[in-house]
Amino acid sequence: MRRLQGAIAAAVTPLRDGGRSLDLGSIPPLVGFLAGGGIDGVLVCGTTGEGVLLSTDERRRVAESAVTARPSDFQVAVHAGAQTTYDTVALAAHALEIGADAVAVIAPPYFPLDPPELFEHLRVAATACDPLPFYVYEFAARSGYAIPIEVVEELRRERGNVVGMKVSDTPFDAVEPYLLDGIDVFIGSEPLVRAGMERGAVGAVSGLATAWPEVVADLVHEHSPEAHLRVTELRERLEGVPFHAALKQVLVDRGVMEHVDVRPPLRGLTLEERTAVSALADQSRPASRQAP
Repeated sequence: MRRLQGAIAAAVTPLRDGGRSLDLGSIPPLVGFLAGGGIDGVLVCGTTGEGVLLSTDERRRVAESAVTARPSDFQVAVHAGAQTTYDTVALAAHALEIGADAVAVIAPPYFPLDPPELFEHLRVAATACDPLPFYVYEFAARSGYAIPIEVVEELRRERGNVVGMKVSDTPFDAVEPYLLDGIDVFIGSEPLVRAGMERGAVGAVSGLATAWPEVVADLVHEHSPEAHLRVTELRERLEGVPFHAALKQVLVDRGVMEHVDVRPPLRGLTLEERTAVSALADQSRPASRQAP
């Protein structure tokens, strides 16, 4: 069982027709762009990938396209988290079936599950994809509640393929309790990556990496201070701007994708926002990769 490692891009999902349709033809160039930028793998259909807005059939098709497009040694993790346990299990099992490299599952939103409910939901999802590595996806701002530490520890004892977590919480005080011995933790908030890796995290699963792979690769692989400053600046400058649309605009500006469409109720960029985001796209490389 090969675990995820390094810098993982939380990939956008290419869409077209006003966000109504998948643009599967853009997945191979996106995967190639990420691999060429030094990224070690992708997480598809997660928060950045608009996963909860896609049907289960669409999510299967995105996962299949990413697995087919991956180059050698490039890992594809599938986010299988869904509102129901039935759909979560189906997506986790599909990831195993198509030869994905790992599965991640966030706590279902809307209903605040108690520890026994949450444990059982995650346990059956991990069972469905065994022996693929399984990662608990902690993001209280999206699920609406935090996953208790005791649930993670009980899962580790019960299922041998539960090997890690993606933790996207902020500030760092909210991340630190999940830095458990024997658990591979990937940090989701890029400005916290250096601090997390200093305390034992093994890498990052980054939304910014889908548009600025070189920056996040330097941050994770080289522990670059310049890259840390850059991701902090990017997060600050993108605050208040629709994040999914901004990433897609950068990818269009960089010639990776053809469409900036997002799925409603998410919205596209205003003219003013698009101008500001396109300016960020022109500054795509961290100082450590720029020519002197």
